Amino acid sequence: MADDKDVLRDVWFGRIPTCFTLNQDEVTEREAEPYYLLLPRVSYLTLVTDKVKKHFLKVMRAEDVEEMWFEYEGTPLKWHYPIGVLFDLHASNNVLPWSITVHFKNFPDHDLLHCPSNSVIEAHFMSSIKEADALKHKSQVVNDMQKKDHKQLWMGLQNGETHTPPILKRRPQTTMSDRPFIQKLFRPVSPEGSAHSLGDLLKEMYPDAITNDGEQKRYQVVIHGIEPLLETPLQWLSEHLSHPDNFLHICVIPVPTD
Repeated sequence: MADDKDVLRDVWFGRIPTCFTLNQDEVTEREAEPYYLLLPRVSYLTLVTDKVKKHFLKVMRAEDVEEMWFEYEGTPLKWHYPIGVLFDLHASNNVLPWSITVHFKNFPDHDLLHCPSNSVIEAHFMSSIKEADALKHKSQVVNDMQKKDHKQLWMGLQNGETHTPPILKRRPQTTMSDRPFIQKLFRPVSPEGSAHSLGDLLKEMYPDAITNDGEQKRYQVVIHGIEPLLETPLQWLSEHLSHPDNFLHICVIPVPTD
């Protein structure tokens, strides 16, 4: 198994090459050229797309600009999911770069949360951290952190220079591409003391993802762009592949059929 520090580094510095194009129905004064970025997997779309916004605003009239939002192949992208989760969920079986469409009108209120400023992202991120801590440590870890520590954690996420706070035994979130996510506390160790694996988690939370002998594979189970072995201990996955929000995001994706 790879060195732990190497795994943590690869997770933190993982990037997705992405091509942003303006929705063809947007009114522009001249043609809008695509814009390319390497998106950090562990961040949020609305936190790292200022350059995208500035690029397309150059060709638009101010009166035609409302709140910016993104979609992929007709699906609005939920900014409060980490970028890597969005990619794994919607585009992991497609070629790179990831092609995202930019909109400035007709915000889909029924699909997306509004995000008027970075303070909204910060509030969501800190809420996730506090939720994880409350569930597993009765808020002891976050409460012991000073306000400056909270701010340092947030600034680190913005700058890509920090790691998660020391909150272990994280709560998994399992997201299916065609249905809402499942969020459930699952212990990494059985009552008998044996280590639970990824396969044990799936058997309880989404048994359809388990392929029996002789069956055709119907689902991919993806974490940070890879398919871990079902025998991988949950504790190891939690400590090495959790996002900065302190959740282990597991994507269950239907296998494309011919």
